[in-house]
Amino acid sequence: MTASAQDASRVARLRQWHRTHRLAFDAALAALAFVAILCGAVAGRHGHGGQPPRFGPSHLTATTVVLAALASGALVLRSRLPRTVLAATGSLTIVELVARSDDPRAPVAGAAVIALYTVASRTDRPTTWRTGALTCVVLTAAAMLFGDRPWYAQENVGILAWTGLAAAAGDAVRSRRAYVDAIRERAERAERTREEEARRRVAEERLRIARELHDVVAHHIALVNVQAGVASHVMDNRPDQAKQALAHVREASRSALEELRATVGLLRQSDDPTAPTEPTPGLGVLDQLVEGFVRAGLPVAVELPPGPPPALPASVDLTAYRVVQEALTNVRKHAGDGARATVRIGHTGTALTVAVLDDGRGPGEGAVPERGGGHGLIGMRERVQALRGTVDTGPRAAGGFQVRVTLPLGGARTAEPT
Repeated sequence: MTASAQDASRVARLRQWHRTHRLAFDAALAALAFVAILCGAVAGRHGHGGQPPRFGPSHLTATTVVLAALASGALVLRSRLPRTVLAATGSLTIVELVARSDDPRAPVAGAAVIALYTVASRTDRPTTWRTGALTCVVLTAAAMLFGDRPWYAQENVGILAWTGLAAAAGDAVRSRRAYVDAIRERAERAERTREEEARRRVAEERLRIARELHDVVAHHIALVNVQAGVASHVMDNRPDQAKQALAHVREASRSALEELRATVGLLRQSDDPTAPTEPTPGLGVLDQLVEGFVRAGLPVAVELPPGPPPALPASVDLTAYRVVQEALTNVRKHAGDGARATVRIGHTGTALTVAVLDDGRGPGEGAVPERGGGHGLIGMRERVQALRGTVDTGPRAAGGFQVRVTLPLGGARTAEPT
């Protein structure tokens, strides 16, 4: 540990001791003030022949000792009653000035100086200056009025200087304490803000991964369920068709495992040995997605705008793919037998639109049910809203269900070609 660190640690321990033993500190300070007042009462004001001031030219009187004891004893309560202690020590200083008018050095004024410093360090600036000015004027005027020396004597100037210095020093200490407290509060607030931001990002990342897993699992498991049901139904009578359905099951499960591996791979640390290398799915592989549903028995028509596809931001491309995936999965699960779906993709210079329509009537014979009971549409809305897009879902007037999504293209990073 360096010397500066040791000094800082020592100062911190002293401050901690002062905060926890404030009364003991004030009592020690009062004892030192009592000794200083008695020494000041018996010391000569000036040396002779260039010599320093000498002790002993003045004699202690009972009045001086009593006033010094009272003023010093009042300092024990300076932390609890600072203004009362200042009034008491100031009054005792005036009493001493009156009682020793022939020798107006007023050493008891030292206790008033300490009390004034305490008031200045514990109150606001306007109170400090008002109290300090009043104390300076009253004590200096008392020394000028009750002394036998001229008003400009150095003793009078000394009282004025010491009281003014005490007020200024106390105000400076209070200002620095407030500054340090403000810095500490800002640091603590910044730390809390960082922790809250970290928790928020963790929650958002968990929600994003949950949406990814739901989209992957729900889509592929739905296809596996359909193909497994077909295989079970035709196993005895049409074994070739059952084998084909089982092959589709194997392919769908393999695709599910690959997408799960890629999604879970996002959770790897930077030093993990293996990381996903496959690109994130997007509208570029829309034909493969649609082909999987067609093999599962859902006729799907795709309507794309003429011309080459635009370069989409990576987040928009993935969201559009997941919207189509979730919507077609819901059609396959809820639209009923014989339903057909249509996927329409459109884009302008500022937005991409995705619409998935179906003509199903649901598994029963009634009206089309609301398809928002699960987490699929909730996750879809969260994805789209994260990009500041809009989602419109609900039954169609001509029958069936529709999902319409608009995704803004501005302000997002364009996906790099793979």
